[in-house]
Amino acid sequence: MEKIASFKIDHLKLLRGVYVSRTDVTPSGDIITTFDVRLTEPNREKAVTPQALHAMEHLAATFLRNNDEWKDRIIYWGPMGCCTGNYLLMQGDLTPGDIIPLLKDTFRFVAEFEGDVPGATPKDCGNYSYMDLSEAKREAKRFLEEVLDKISIENMTYPQ
Repeated sequence: MEKIASFKIDHLKLLRGVYVSRTDVTPSGDIITTFDVRLTEPNREKAVTPQALHAMEHLAATFLRNNDEWKDRIIYWGPMGCCTGNYLLMQGDLTPGDIIPLLKDTFRFVAEFEGDVPGATPKDCGNYSYMDLSEAKREAKRFLEEVLDKISIENMTYPQ
């Protein structure tokens, strides 16, 4: 069986950043861009806890799907199984540079969020108590300040 594209990335060289993981064309002709939003350096930094990623998922997905400019292009936001980042799927042929302002707003929202996590109730979520809001906020602030606010080409281009 052939390796899928995401397993061909050299994770030993991968930096924190925002990358185009893939671009697909649906049978109806829509273009879907999958972004790799990498919060930690794989295999070199501690992964984000699943509880923090879960809280971040609820907050970021809510923010993105309510963003007046982008909400109609948001398809999915969710955690990577390896707990080193998130995937963002959007309609359109987009680059990381196109969405950095949106991601800055998203991560600022998560970092500054106060109150109850949207959808964190037994009625709304299959594992509502499996969240760590304070850790999600800390990770979001760290990514915003250390990566998004200082983004460079190295943080938007997969290593060769």
